[in-house]
Amino acid sequence: MLVLTRKVHQSIMIGDEIEVVVLEVRGEQVRLGIKAPKNVTVHRQEIYSQIKTENIEAAKTQPEDVPD
Repeated sequence: MLVLTRKVHQSIMIGDEIEVVVLEVRGEQVRLGIKAPKNVTVHRQEIYSQIKTENIEAAKTQPEDVPD
């Protein structure tokens, strides 16, 4: 894992097209802004994990499991 220190309004680049900007720091909360192309999906980790789990479950469905 790469660990970086950034101040408010400073950013990091991921590849050539994704920029993560520190917008605000309040106590233990950090607000981030993410600039990415529209074809790049951005999710919080817990939402991403839920989507992944649901996709795995959906892939297990057999045609005979779906009513006509």
